[in-house]
Amino acid sequence: MKNRTLTALCTLTLLSGIASAQNAVPAEQQAGTVKSVRGDVKLLGASGTPRVAAPGDVLSPIDRILTGPDSAASVVLRDGTTMVVGPSSRLDVKEFHFDATTQDGGLLVSLLRGSMRMITGLIGKSHPDAVRVETQTATIGIRGTDFIVQADAQP
Repeated sequence: MKNRTLTALCTLTLLSGIASAQNAVPAEQQAGTVKSVRGDVKLLGASGTPRVAAPGDVLSPIDRILTGPDSAASVVLRDGTTMVVGPSSRLDVKEFHFDATTQDGGLLVSLLRGSMRMITGLIGKSHPDAVRVETQTATIGIRGTDFIVQADAQP
């Protein structure tokens, strides 16, 4: 009985490791990770299928973050940039690339509605002109390191 239980546990451990490896995304293909979630937060990737966001989820370079009323999320990108997305928001990560060796990269996000606070990381510090935020009415080049953007939904 003990041998069958031990064999079953080893098999489950091996299978879960294989499943994790298959779902793992190489670091250079990740934009960052979800750090915290409050309320109804979804991520929408290239597949077009929304998934419920949870702390630790991988954010790809072209994901959309959707927050419901009374909801919020914070994400940290690979260069150390932190974005806090407020309630009833829609934020598209349109472009993210970062080389940790040279600290070269670029970031373009589009805030379609709601609010966002951004604290720029290494890209913003070494190449401030490579960080841009779009809204429906303007594109903002970032020169500071900590700022808030709000975009009202169009009627």
